Amino acid sequence: MNRLNEASSPYLLQHRANPVHWWEWGPDALAEAKRLDKPILISIGYAACHWCHVMAHESFEDADVAAVMNELFVNIKVDREERPDVDHVYMSALHLLGEPGGWPLTMFLTPEGEPFWGGTYFPKEPRFGRPGFVGVLREISRLYRSEPERILKNRDAIKQHLARSDRGDGGTLGLVDLDRLGARLAELIDTENGGLQGAPKFPNPPILECLYRYAGRTGDGEAKRRFLLTLERMALGGIHDHLGGGFARYSVDERWLVPHFEKMLYDNAQLLELYGLAYAETGRALFRDAAEGIVIWLGREMTTPEGGFASSLDADSEGEEGLFYVWSLAEIREVLGEEDAAFFGQVYDITEEGNFEGRNIPNRLLSGVAPLAIEERLAALRAKLLERRSARVRPGLDDKVLADWNGLMIAALVRASPLLDRPDWIALAQRAYRFVTEAMTRDGRLGHSWRGGALIVPGFALDHAAMMRAALALFEVTADQAYLRDAQTWRDRLMSDYRIEDTGALAMTARNADPLVVRPQPTQDDAVPNANGVCAEALVRLAQLTEMDGDLRQASEVLTKLGGIARSSPLGHTSILNALDLHLRGLTILVTGNGADALFEAGLKIPYPIRSIRRLKSDEELDDNHPAKALAASGAGPRALVCAGMRCSLPVTDADGLKAQVLEMSSADIGSAPRD
Repeated sequence: MNRLNEASSPYLLQHRANPVHWWEWGPDALAEAKRLDKPILISIGYAACHWCHVMAHESFEDADVAAVMNELFVNIKVDREERPDVDHVYMSALHLLGEPGGWPLTMFLTPEGEPFWGGTYFPKEPRFGRPGFVGVLREISRLYRSEPERILKNRDAIKQHLARSDRGDGGTLGLVDLDRLGARLAELIDTENGGLQGAPKFPNPPILECLYRYAGRTGDGEAKRRFLLTLERMALGGIHDHLGGGFARYSVDERWLVPHFEKMLYDNAQLLELYGLAYAETGRALFRDAAEGIVIWLGREMTTPEGGFASSLDADSEGEEGLFYVWSLAEIREVLGEEDAAFFGQVYDITEEGNFEGRNIPNRLLSGVAPLAIEERLAALRAKLLERRSARVRPGLDDKVLADWNGLMIAALVRASPLLDRPDWIALAQRAYRFVTEAMTRDGRLGHSWRGGALIVPGFALDHAAMMRAALALFEVTADQAYLRDAQTWRDRLMSDYRIEDTGALAMTARNADPLVVRPQPTQDDAVPNANGVCAEALVRLAQLTEMDGDLRQASEVLTKLGGIARSSPLGHTSILNALDLHLRGLTILVTGNGADALFEAGLKIPYPIRSIRRLKSDEELDDNHPAKALAASGAGPRALVCAGMRCSLPVTDADGLKAQVLEMSSADIGSAPRD
């Protein structure tokens, strides 16, 4: 019996007609395995995963393969986006077996849920040195029955390693350490194509932000050039959807030409922030258009009727990866006509023979940026092709709403909005924020995944950290105290329900969550920044906004402990390092007085990595210990104060004065702050 018919996850629903007797993850499935004394086969994937679909078509839809699975195993299907905790535990187990990670993840467990062996994609029949899936199933079952000592040996070794947590080396990090890492990071960037060297190429936004912060902190022009080069080559490449906006998950080649065509909300959220920064730095239309394209795509394809943001778009349509996005020259001619097709093809690398398996991925890696008149002509042609593309069979949409990914996108919209003069993005962010807080919250605790009224609770640490960060971003632009209260509520929840006292780090799961084999406590960034880094940044920003003793002390204590963890592998912990940079160098801008709108807007345009901003309403007072309390209370006209640590500037009254004061205090900080 397949039990996925009542699942809320689109990925699980893709498998509800399989002849496999799938269970959802939960105590009932484990109880069934114990009752039958059968090992568990757990298959983990997600809706936009190409190779998950391949394995499903080859094996899970095959009655003969399913019969073997049903006879020998209790079979559990998991959506990794819905249950990242389950995915983390068993992906970590796979790594301990010396196997590279990836999805679909195929693991074999004892009836108690303890992993003992696994892999990723298995073909139905043996090929290219990979064993066939049915052969694997029969051999694992034989070992479980005939050689249980081998199973137990593997189980015990894996479980022992999974139970370890990173306590750090007890050291601390300072600006000199951040500078050393930044210089090393700059050397790792591909000087021709941008991004980390080699292929496949992932955007790695926390790493790019770390590079941006290093360049700004030290004045390293080459580091800044490599940061901008990366964003430029991505925007020109095939990883960028030039017709519909947004970016694919990664590029399979080193040039950013051929994407893995799935589109994820979290990638685009993080890239929106970076393209906003790049545009603020350069004023280049290329970066503005990339950022605006993300938001156009978000509104057109990824916003649910309730106002939340959907999770992903599939890589496949009509059973073929990328089919929705690629073109033949003949179809381009049919839509645009001979002359315009030749013009478009010259700019976007469209040829008779194609640039990808006989077809064409539109890109501008060869042609680059054109003069304004040409860009205007191209925009009209892109609109015609987008209209034609919209008639194709669309990739599947995973429309579940995840609190953590929505938090990332909400913050990105708010942060990019003033940098690109798009105040309308704030309303889009507020609508999504209302949905998450109203539909996905229970007794002050966030759930993780919502779809069709079904909510998975309790949420994870990243749900609370990302939404805390989003709440603070909205507080900065609106001065609405309700957002600040939400941020404080989620801060308290993180500290009470997720923090591990002896390490100071956050566990992924809440204390009252259903137990797994081990309680996962990852600290390294993955495709999304780790909850520890996101929480650390939010704690620092909260402390800068309130200047309350407790907030300042908490941010410092958390970063001290996390810094010790990050020292062991800094490139894997750049979100923590970015929070540390904000803690050591961040400025707080206070705007007060009547008629201060222009001054406040000028403060918002100062890039968020180096500042927090607070607008004091007429009935608000600062904490007694705030270094600017006396200055803020004097006078009635529009004024701004810039504070760094425990020192504040004299009031400034216009935008130019504010920019000059920020530049002066930032430069003084670079030269005078202790770097150890």
